[in-house]
Amino acid sequence: MDITDISSFFRSYIETEDVPVVMCDLDYRIVFVNRSALNEFGKYDLNVGKSLRLYMNEEALSKINVVVEWFKESTENNSIFVGRIDDENIDLYITAVRDEKNELIGFCNKRKKRSADKCEPYDAI
Repeated sequence: MDITDISSFFRSYIETEDVPVVMCDLDYRIVFVNRSALNEFGKYDLNVGKSLRLYMNEEALSKINVVVEWFKESTENNSIFVGRIDDENIDLYITAVRDEKNELIGFCNKRKKRSADKCEPYDAI
């Protein structure tokens, strides 16, 4: 494998994430869905190539539109808090996806768990 092409490394990394990752281009077309997203959102039949608009109501779509426009306003606008899953102690974000020239090319969801790990460091070793 050519080490200058690290896309397979990134794909593998995202696939190992235990949180759902759905990435869309600026036309709201789904370009990537990891296994965790397929498991969590399975009832929606998410498929690469389909429009995210098929899965959203008007209110949610309106909010996404505002966020995408905000991402376009500045290269500093890259992540925005959009909600919380209280019972799992998780904050939800929408994150800009930018190319090597820092141009906005899409967006994705992001989750941050706020609970501290209960195991000891390197516990599995």
